[in-house]
Amino acid sequence: MDQTLDAVLPANVPADRVVDIDIYMPPGIAEHGFHKAWSDLCANNPAVVWTPRNEGHWIALGGQALQDVQSDAQRFSSRVIVLPKSVGELHGLIPTTIDPPEHRPYRKLLNDNLNPAAIRGLTERIRATAVELIESFASRGHCNFTTEFAEQFPIRVFMQLVDIDASEAPKIRHWAECMTRPGMDMTFEQARAAFFAYVGPLVDERSTNPGDDMLSAMLTADFAGRRLTRDEAVSLSTQVLIAGLDTVVNVLGFIIRELADNPTLRADLKARGPDVTPVVNELFRRFGLVSIAREVRHDIEFHGVHLKAGDMIAIPTQVHGLDSRINPDPLAIDPARTRARHSTFGSGPHMCPGQELARKEVAITLEEWLRRIPDFRLAPTSDLSPVPGIVGALRRVELEWSN
Repeated sequence: MDQTLDAVLPANVPADRVVDIDIYMPPGIAEHGFHKAWSDLCANNPAVVWTPRNEGHWIALGGQALQDVQSDAQRFSSRVIVLPKSVGELHGLIPTTIDPPEHRPYRKLLNDNLNPAAIRGLTERIRATAVELIESFASRGHCNFTTEFAEQFPIRVFMQLVDIDASEAPKIRHWAECMTRPGMDMTFEQARAAFFAYVGPLVDERSTNPGDDMLSAMLTADFAGRRLTRDEAVSLSTQVLIAGLDTVVNVLGFIIRELADNPTLRADLKARGPDVTPVVNELFRRFGLVSIAREVRHDIEFHGVHLKAGDMIAIPTQVHGLDSRINPDPLAIDPARTRARHSTFGSGPHMCPGQELARKEVAITLEEWLRRIPDFRLAPTSDLSPVPGIVGALRRVELEWSN
């Protein structure tokens, strides 16, 4: 081990648990791709390791260890969920940085607007958006999937849900990326300030003149006998916008890139018609992509190491689905796989409230895309290089097909 790293090693960190992993650009990602790199790290390391990167923190590299961290708010707090810790302490958005039981009323506001019944009511609107986009380039024989579909479809759907003009999306998504990716043109603090400046007047207007959109519903809902304060409303609305404008965009890129190279999977999905839901869970297992963190509440023994109160532990959620001890042959996509375990949507009290919307968007994409473009391939102009950050991404997926 490098002597420099050894010199700064905390007393509770055994030397044999030290690895050099930057969770935002892990070793092997450039050569093998995002998911293979994480699968290899999971297979070749203990369940919990320490890295000196990003101010020094633990990483859960075993699927069970990761689920244990996510699910146990008594031992692992969500007070800080972004690394490095000095940046994460600036985050403070509702409800992702609040622990139970305090977070439950805020979470209920999200659940009430994103539950399965609510999403079923959006099905035809989602489908119409997907069809319109696909048909805009289907006859052309090629497309930049990233810019012409992935960065359009879920964002249009979400902007309709919150009743914000779609033309605002690029600006809002840029702020979100500045809060989730290193090396952007705004600091974390600057991007958060831009969000608050934008969301504040929106909150004021929707509180006074509510519409039938998700933000209005949350701002006017009964909240333990009162309404949200303005500060609460701005924080919660900012979190909603950040969450709604990035994750599905990127998971669609990974899925379509796989389908371009996997004619067997394309044929299986096409034969299923509208019955693709069982495969959607397998795709989300295979293509998890969010790396967040938790703060250790108290000194504890955990998977063979001693964690100190205040330590940070990263939970790259993709690890759970890619752990071969939990899902055999995890890099293979098996439409017949049953009870695939993963943490793509998290687990425990902070499980993603938007998971039903994400599943619906992916299912409709698969159904409508394969109905119109059943056979396609990656274009040589694609750039599949990794994009560093909290959310894994491919830089540019371009496709071509014969008409």
